[in-house]
Amino acid sequence: MIGHAAPRALVDAASAPYRRAGGWPYLRARGKLSADPAFAAILRLGLLKQRQHILDLGCGQGLLAAWLLAAHSCYARGDWPASWPAPPAPISIRGIELDPKEIMRARFALADRAEFVNGDIRDTAFGSADALVILDVLHYMDYSAHAPLLKRARAALPSGGLLLLRVSDATAGFGFRVGRWVDRAVLLARGHGFAQTYCRALADWQRLLEECHFHTEAIPMSAGTPFANVLLIARPI
Repeated sequence: MIGHAAPRALVDAASAPYRRAGGWPYLRARGKLSADPAFAAILRLGLLKQRQHILDLGCGQGLLAAWLLAAHSCYARGDWPASWPAPPAPISIRGIELDPKEIMRARFALADRAEFVNGDIRDTAFGSADALVILDVLHYMDYSAHAPLLKRARAALPSGGLLLLRVSDATAGFGFRVGRWVDRAVLLARGHGFAQTYCRALADWQRLLEECHFHTEAIPMSAGTPFANVLLIARPI
Protein backbone atom coordinates (compact mmCIF):
# COMPACT_ATOMS: atom_id res chain seq x y z
CA MET A 1 0.00 0.00 0.00
CA ILE A 2 1.23 3.45 -0.90
CA GLY A 3 2.49 5.40 2.12
CA HIS A 4 0.84 8.67 2.98
CA ALA A 5 3.43 10.82 4.75
CA ALA A 6 3.89 14.33 3.37
CA PRO A 7 6.91 16.53 4.14
CA ARG A 8 6.21 19.04 6.89
CA ALA A 9 7.67 21.92 4.89
CA LEU A 10 5.35 21.16 1.98
CA VAL A 11 2.27 21.00 4.21
CA ASP A 12 3.31 24.30 5.82
CA ALA A 13 3.77 26.00 2.45
CA ALA A 14 0.53 24.69 0.96
CA SER A 15 -1.66 25.54 3.95
CA ALA A 16 -0.13 28.95 4.74
CA PRO A 17 -2.22 30.90 2.15
CA TYR A 18 -5.40 29.83 3.92
CA ARG A 19 -4.53 31.93 6.94
CA ARG A 20 -5.88 34.82 4.87
CA ALA A 21 -9.19 32.98 4.52
CA GLY A 22 -9.61 32.44 8.26
CA GLY A 23 -8.79 29.98 11.02
CA TRP A 24 -11.15 27.20 9.94
CA PRO A 25 -10.04 27.07 6.27
CA TYR A 26 -6.43 27.05 7.46
CA LEU A 27 -7.01 24.19 9.91
CA ARG A 28 -8.93 22.24 7.26
CA ALA A 29 -6.07 22.69 4.81
CA ARG A 30 -3.43 21.53 7.30
CA GLY A 31 -5.47 18.54 8.39
CA LYS A 32 -6.37 17.39 4.90
CA LEU A 33 -2.96 17.92 3.30
CA SER A 34 -1.07 16.21 6.11
CA ALA A 35 -3.41 13.22 6.56
CA ASP A 36 -4.85 12.45 3.13
CA PRO A 37 -2.52 10.02 1.30
CA ALA A 38 -3.68 11.08 -2.16
CA PHE A 39 -1.89 14.43 -2.07
CA ALA A 40 1.51 12.99 -1.25
CA ALA A 41 1.01 10.12 -3.69
CA ILE A 42 0.25 12.44 -6.59
CA LEU A 43 3.68 14.04 -6.15
CA ARG A 44 5.68 11.01 -5.02
CA LEU A 45 4.47 8.94 -7.97
CA GLY A 46 4.85 11.79 -10.46
CA LEU A 47 1.25 11.35 -11.60
CA LEU A 48 0.87 14.91 -12.89
CA LYS A 49 4.43 15.35 -14.10
CA GLN A 50 4.68 17.45 -17.27
CA ARG A 51 0.94 18.18 -17.26
CA GLN A 52 0.60 21.83 -18.24
CA HIS A 53 -3.15 22.38 -17.87
CA ILE A 54 -4.84 20.77 -14.86
CA LEU A 55 -8.56 20.78 -14.10
CA ASP A 56 -9.81 19.88 -10.60
CA LEU A 57 -13.48 18.89 -10.57
CA GLY A 58 -15.18 19.40 -7.22
CA CYS A 59 -12.16 21.38 -6.06
CA GLY A 60 -13.51 22.48 -2.66
CA GLN A 61 -11.40 25.31 -1.27
CA GLY A 62 -8.67 24.69 -3.85
CA LEU A 63 -6.36 22.37 -1.92
CA LEU A 64 -4.96 20.59 -4.97
CA ALA A 65 -4.00 23.91 -6.55
CA ALA A 66 -2.39 25.08 -3.30
CA TRP A 67 -0.53 21.77 -3.05
CA LEU A 68 0.88 21.90 -6.58
CA LEU A 69 1.88 25.56 -6.29
CA ALA A 70 3.62 24.92 -2.96
CA ALA A 71 5.39 21.89 -4.40
CA HIS A 72 6.85 23.97 -7.21
CA SER A 73 8.07 26.59 -4.70
CA CYS A 74 9.60 24.01 -2.35
CA TYR A 75 11.38 22.27 -5.21
CA ALA A 76 12.75 25.57 -6.56
CA ARG A 77 14.37 26.37 -3.21
CA GLY A 78 15.76 22.85 -2.78
CA ASP A 79 13.42 21.80 0.01
CA TRP A 80 12.28 18.57 -1.61
CA PRO A 81 12.48 14.82 -0.82
CA ALA A 82 15.44 13.30 -2.66
CA SER A 83 13.45 10.20 -3.61
CA TRP A 84 10.59 12.15 -5.20
CA PRO A 85 10.55 13.21 -8.87
CA ALA A 86 10.38 16.89 -9.75
CA PRO A 87 6.86 18.25 -9.22
CA PRO A 88 4.66 19.46 -12.06
CA ALA A 89 4.94 23.09 -13.09
CA PRO A 90 1.57 23.65 -14.76
CA ILE A 91 0.80 26.70 -16.85
CA SER A 92 -2.76 26.72 -15.59
CA ILE A 93 -4.72 25.16 -12.74
CA ARG A 94 -8.50 25.46 -12.78
CA GLY A 95 -11.06 24.27 -10.28
CA ILE A 96 -14.83 23.91 -10.51
CA GLU A 97 -16.86 23.78 -7.30
CA LEU A 98 -20.58 23.91 -6.52
CA ASP A 99 -20.32 25.55 -3.08
CA PRO A 100 -19.82 29.33 -3.44
CA LYS A 101 -18.32 29.57 0.04
CA GLU A 102 -15.58 27.13 -0.93
CA ILE A 103 -14.87 29.12 -4.08
CA MET A 104 -14.61 32.30 -2.01
CA ARG A 105 -12.06 30.65 0.30
CA ALA A 106 -10.05 29.35 -2.65
CA ARG A 107 -9.94 32.74 -4.34
CA PHE A 108 -9.11 34.55 -1.12
CA ALA A 109 -6.23 32.17 -0.36
CA LEU A 110 -4.70 31.80 -3.82
CA ALA A 111 -5.86 34.99 -5.59
CA ASP A 112 -4.90 34.85 -9.27
CA ARG A 113 -2.44 31.98 -8.94
CA ALA A 114 -5.21 29.61 -10.03
CA GLU A 115 -8.68 29.96 -11.53
CA PHE A 116 -11.77 28.89 -9.61
CA VAL A 117 -15.24 28.65 -11.13
CA ASN A 118 -18.46 28.38 -9.13
CA GLY A 119 -20.56 25.81 -10.96
CA ASP A 120 -21.98 22.30 -11.09
CA ILE A 121 -19.54 19.91 -12.73
CA ARG A 122 -22.47 18.08 -14.29
CA ASP A 123 -23.07 20.95 -16.70
CA THR A 124 -20.24 23.50 -16.36
CA ALA A 125 -17.97 23.62 -19.41
CA PHE A 126 -14.65 21.84 -18.88
CA GLY A 127 -12.76 23.30 -21.81
CA SER A 128 -9.59 21.32 -22.45
CA ALA A 129 -6.91 20.04 -20.08
CA ASP A 130 -3.92 17.71 -19.99
CA ALA A 131 -5.14 16.19 -16.74
CA LEU A 132 -8.42 16.04 -14.84
CA VAL A 133 -8.59 15.26 -11.13
CA ILE A 134 -11.77 14.13 -9.33
CA LEU A 135 -11.15 13.27 -5.68
CA ASP A 136 -14.05 11.90 -3.61
CA VAL A 137 -16.80 13.59 -5.62
CA LEU A 138 -18.76 11.21 -7.85
CA HIS A 139 -20.37 9.26 -5.03
CA TYR A 140 -22.29 12.39 -4.03
CA MET A 141 -24.03 12.35 -7.43
CA ASP A 142 -26.83 10.10 -8.61
CA TYR A 143 -25.70 7.03 -10.56
CA SER A 144 -27.27 8.45 -13.72
CA ALA A 145 -24.81 11.38 -13.63
CA HIS A 146 -21.64 9.27 -13.55
CA ALA A 147 -21.35 8.15 -17.17
CA PRO A 148 -22.26 11.50 -18.76
CA LEU A 149 -19.70 13.29 -16.60
CA LEU A 150 -16.95 10.78 -17.37
CA LYS A 151 -17.71 11.00 -21.09
CA ARG A 152 -17.37 14.77 -20.88
CA ALA A 153 -14.07 14.29 -19.04
CA ARG A 154 -12.87 12.02 -21.83
CA ALA A 155 -13.86 14.61 -24.44
CA ALA A 156 -11.88 17.30 -22.60
CA LEU A 157 -8.66 15.28 -22.69
CA PRO A 158 -6.20 14.78 -25.55
CA SER A 159 -5.17 11.27 -26.56
CA GLY A 160 -2.27 11.36 -24.09
CA GLY A 161 -4.29 12.92 -21.29
CA LEU A 162 -4.89 11.65 -17.78
CA LEU A 163 -7.80 11.34 -15.37
CA LEU A 164 -7.16 10.77 -11.66
CA LEU A 165 -10.31 9.56 -9.95
CA ARG A 166 -10.49 8.58 -6.28
CA VAL A 167 -13.42 6.42 -5.28
CA SER A 168 -14.42 4.12 -2.46
CA ASP A 169 -14.71 0.37 -3.08
CA ALA A 170 -18.19 -0.73 -1.99
CA THR A 171 -16.99 -4.34 -1.61
CA ALA A 172 -14.29 -3.43 0.93
CA GLY A 173 -16.29 -4.22 4.08
CA PHE A 174 -15.62 -2.27 7.23
CA GLY A 175 -13.40 0.35 5.59
CA PHE A 176 -16.14 1.18 3.12
CA ARG A 177 -18.75 1.42 5.87
CA VAL A 178 -16.55 3.82 7.86
CA GLY A 179 -16.17 6.03 4.81
CA ARG A 180 -19.91 6.00 4.17
CA TRP A 181 -20.62 7.02 7.76
CA VAL A 182 -18.17 9.91 7.43
CA ASP A 183 -19.73 10.98 4.11
CA ARG A 184 -23.20 11.01 5.64
CA ALA A 185 -21.94 13.02 8.61
CA VAL A 186 -20.39 15.56 6.24
CA LEU A 187 -23.63 15.87 4.25
CA LEU A 188 -25.60 16.31 7.47
CA ALA A 189 -23.19 18.98 8.73
CA ARG A 190 -23.52 20.85 5.42
CA GLY A 191 -27.28 20.98 5.73
CA HIS A 192 -28.15 18.20 3.27
CA GLY A 193 -29.82 15.96 5.84
CA PHE A 194 -29.37 12.22 5.59
CA ALA A 195 -28.69 12.31 1.88
CA GLN A 196 -27.91 9.17 -0.08
CA THR A 197 -24.49 8.43 -1.50
CA TYR A 198 -23.97 6.60 -4.79
CA CYS A 199 -21.09 4.18 -4.43
CA ARG A 200 -19.92 1.26 -6.57
CA ALA A 201 -17.68 -1.77 -6.29
CA LEU A 202 -14.18 -1.16 -7.63
CA ALA A 203 -14.80 -3.53 -10.54
CA ASP A 204 -17.93 -1.56 -11.44
CA TRP A 205 -16.03 1.74 -11.39
CA GLN A 206 -13.44 0.26 -13.72
CA ARG A 207 -16.11 -1.19 -16.00
CA LEU A 208 -17.82 2.19 -16.19
CA LEU A 209 -14.55 3.91 -17.08
CA GLU A 210 -13.90 1.35 -19.80
CA GLU A 211 -17.36 2.04 -21.23
CA CYS A 212 -16.40 5.74 -21.25
CA HIS A 213 -13.23 4.89 -23.20
CA PHE A 214 -10.61 4.87 -20.45
CA HIS A 215 -8.03 2.25 -19.53
CA THR A 216 -7.51 2.16 -15.76
CA GLU A 217 -4.95 1.20 -13.16
CA ALA A 218 -6.07 0.97 -9.53
CA ILE A 219 -3.87 1.94 -6.58
CA PRO A 220 -5.00 1.57 -2.93
CA MET A 221 -5.22 5.06 -1.45
CA SER A 222 -6.18 4.69 2.21
CA ALA A 223 -2.81 4.34 3.93
CA GLY A 224 -2.95 5.81 7.42
CA THR A 225 -6.77 6.06 7.32
CA PRO A 226 -9.64 3.69 8.21
CA PHE A 227 -11.22 4.03 4.76
CA ALA A 228 -11.36 1.86 1.63
CA ASN A 229 -10.37 4.38 -1.02
CA VAL A 230 -8.78 3.61 -4.37
CA LEU A 231 -7.07 5.96 -6.81
CA LEU A 232 -7.92 5.11 -10.41
CA ILE A 233 -5.35 6.25 -12.94
CA ALA A 234 -7.37 6.45 -16.13
CA ARG A 235 -5.95 7.08 -19.59
CA PRO A 236 -8.00 7.65 -22.76
CA ILE A 237 -8.23 4.67 -25.06
